[in-house]
Amino acid sequence: MPKEKVVFVWSGGKDSSLALNRLRADPSYEVVSLLTTCNEHFQRVSMHGVRLDLIERQADAIGLPLEKMFVSERSSNEEYLRKLTEALTAHKERGVTTFAFGDIFLEDLRRWREENLARLGLSGLFPLWKVDTRELIAEFVSLGFGAIVCCIDGARLDESFVGRTIDEAFIASLPADVDPCGENGEFHSFAFAGPIFKAPIAVSLGEKVYREGFWFCDLLAM
Repeated sequence: MPKEKVVFVWSGGKDSSLALNRLRADPSYEVVSLLTTCNEHFQRVSMHGVRLDLIERQADAIGLPLEKMFVSERSSNEEYLRKLTEALTAHKERGVTTFAFGDIFLEDLRRWREENLARLGLSGLFPLWKVDTRELIAEFVSLGFGAIVCCIDGARLDESFVGRTIDEAFIASLPADVDPCGENGEFHSFAFAGPIFKAPIAVSLGEKVYREGFWFCDLLAM
């Protein structure tokens, strides 16, 4: 039986990495490419603030083609949906039937994704859905993944958390009201090592920047 062709909607972070790892272990699916939303003005991954050359290095290390979907500096929902529809349609024409995401428990977000996919006759796949986030972050570390916190919500975490590597010490230091996977937007990450990569991606920490309520740590390719 032919495998179902899947495009992974890739953020570059730990949840994407763990979900992709699970998906690639499932013989029913063939992940054919990655799709990442990027800010055209800053030339960085939207929300995460990671430089595009690093996301390209991830794709190379994973061994999958990367499509970058560019949106404007302050993209509206209408612009994002238009660009997304164009990308989804192009992949559908190439035989893709399913798009995968690293979402864990945000019901409204999953419903929005599935409704927009269904309009085009496509389906969504959520490998991490409803798994306890404490279990997921423990699995991430135990599998040998490595990730650096590249962005935090300044209202939920202080500056000291940005730029840290996600390990057992990091997890233990999170405040009780912060989700262990940052699923409520408390923090975002860049994965640099783990079973999905042919080799680790060498990065160094750059300057920290505070912008519109969020702390970002610039990551530089080495």
